[in-house]
Amino acid sequence: MSDDTASAPAARPKRRLPLVALLPLVVFGLLAALFLVQLLSGKDTSQVPSALIGKPAPEFTLPPVPDLLGEDGAPMPGFTRADLLGKVSVVNIFASWCVPCRQEHPLLEALADDGRAEIIGINYKDKPENARRFLGALGNPYDRVGADDRGRAAIDWGVYGVPETFIVDAAGTIRYKFIGPLAPETYRDVFLPELEKVLASPNGA
Repeated sequence: MSDDTASAPAARPKRRLPLVALLPLVVFGLLAALFLVQLLSGKDTSQVPSALIGKPAPEFTLPPVPDLLGEDGAPMPGFTRADLLGKVSVVNIFASWCVPCRQEHPLLEALADDGRAEIIGINYKDKPENARRFLGALGNPYDRVGADDRGRAAIDWGVYGVPETFIVDAAGTIRYKFIGPLAPETYRDVFLPELEKVLASPNGA
């Protein structure tokens, strides 16, 4: 055997990727597969189920936004769960710092003009002066506005973020939840049909 052969370095064994390094790829693949299944099923992937659908609205008491006036110039009241009883209500979670809230606001104005449901606002983690400025500039579609300074009421309502909009029947039961900003298409094709169903139901009187 020649000296060159004897002195040649031994071939290094191939290194294998540890299984933990493959974990992100596996997780990504599973999430992609789940999304594909939902997409092919025809379901609206923007809608997240709520555990509160079909259950009574939570107990809460929200004070009014200080110095907020209604369209008639009278102080805008806060509200409690008792204010949801006896009529169909649309409860909208909003904030002045929420850009999508500004985008959907004309649809809430249209809903207020419709007049068949009471429109109630939960002002989420906002400063009173900003809330007043927001509604003063865009119009105030609400019959009542409760100040949720610490976000406690929003947690009780199972809110993921702002805006969100609920339909509550005359018995105080949450019947529908729309997550995210209403757009003209979803307002016409999704939200209004759901509201119509509640208004036509026995508890919609």
